[in-house]
Amino acid sequence: MTYDRLVCANCAAPVSEGRCPVCRASRERLQHQTGGMFAQLSPVMLVALLIALIAVGLLLQQTV
Repeated sequence: MTYDRLVCANCAAPVSEGRCPVCRASRERLQHQTGGMFAQLSPVMLVALLIALIAVGLLLQQTV
């Protein structure tokens, strides 16, 4: 879920606007949680990882 659609129970404003301290704290917490295992990788690194996985798969297929 993205925080741009959440409504704060404290001030009834969208959390993405950060009008009150509760909104700002929730927005900060959600921004830190939205990373994932691959969130820090650049698109070039993701493509390189995909190519490496395909290469390993082809090598394993040839050996079997």
